[in-house]
Amino acid sequence: MSNPVLNEERRRLILEILNRDGRVLVGALAKHFRTSQVTVRKDLDILQAHGRIHRTHGGALPAREGALEDPTLREKEKLHRKEKLQIAAAAARMVREGQVVILDSGTTTTAIARALRNFDNLTIITNAVNIAAELSGSSVEVILTGGTLRKNSFSLVGPIAEETLRRLNADILFLGVDGFDVHYGLSTPNLLEAKVNRAMMDISRVAVAVCDSSKFGRRSLSSIAPLSALHHLITDRGISKSDLAALKKTGIQVTLV
Repeated sequence: MSNPVLNEERRRLILEILNRDGRVLVGALAKHFRTSQVTVRKDLDILQAHGRIHRTHGGALPAREGALEDPTLREKEKLHRKEKLQIAAAAARMVREGQVVILDSGTTTTAIARALRNFDNLTIITNAVNIAAELSGSSVEVILTGGTLRKNSFSLVGPIAEETLRRLNADILFLGVDGFDVHYGLSTPNLLEAKVNRAMMDISRVAVAVCDSSKFGRRSLSSIAPLSALHHLITDRGISKSDLAALKKTGIQVTLV
């Protein structure tokens, strides 16, 4: 290659080579793209964070996880902590005293719950047992949906959770997602979780997706909703220019942190 390529283009080409050859090596990629091994390692780390590859010593293999991947809350908490805190702060700035807020389960929404603890007059509806516990010592009023406990996410799902939600109304929903594809929409690995999330969207005046940029370009097993059901997105500046442009065309308001 005679010309240096842009970061996004280089990562796309790395994926093409990986799909063709079944594996890639850092040294070979550095020579191919005429760049440093440090740059290639950073590319591979970013691709792994986006769930596109599986990093190995000295290179990478195709991603082993698929649309069924459903990591635990504790596993998710270790990832992208700084971005989640920034997203949570931006979400809290959207909330006003006297509102009713819905928080679904997840690590980003847990960070938002912590950011909302200092409100005096706020009602939070959630299906996450850990979020209810986070807010238990605050002035915030908490409504827990009830339902069947999913142990790896501390969330309550099923008909009881859905029925509770349908009897309520909310000003704003903050929805964490496992997959955000600008063509496919929002998705999650669990079918029951997706149904609860749809019920949350149905009863909220404003639906806000909150997710770090690693979730873009990913599709999980179960569709939650198309992008047309979304009003606002809060994410970090790692989002690709192409995804950002596609989102702006849909009319969704985007906040970058």
